[in-house]
Amino acid sequence: MSANITLTEAAAKRILEILEDEPDKNALRLAVQGGGCSGFQYDFQIVDGPEDGDEVIERDGAMLVVDTASLPFLFGATVDFEDTLAGSRFVVENPNASSSCGCGVSFSI
Repeated sequence: MSANITLTEAAAKRILEILEDEPDKNALRLAVQGGGCSGFQYDFQIVDGPEDGDEVIERDGAMLVVDTASLPFLFGATVDFEDTLAGSRFVVENPNASSSCGCGVSFSI
């Protein structure tokens, strides 16, 4: 099952920049975990690569991996990277979230 997750050009570029300093890693993992102020939260980690069953999203040589338990929460999502005066961060535009916290890290369904 494809989760139809989109990785933007800005996110792909930032993943590649991060991996330049992590020679033994080759992907960004996005997972959904219980917790946060809205019920669920996004967790980003730099990892060696996909594990069995992971959804793999690639763009411009960058790889995003998502575990099977997180896929239903992320169907149709877009992963972007924003760099503003307030800070830099990966942003998940998630059509499944009914609300999210102010920092954008946690959400509810």
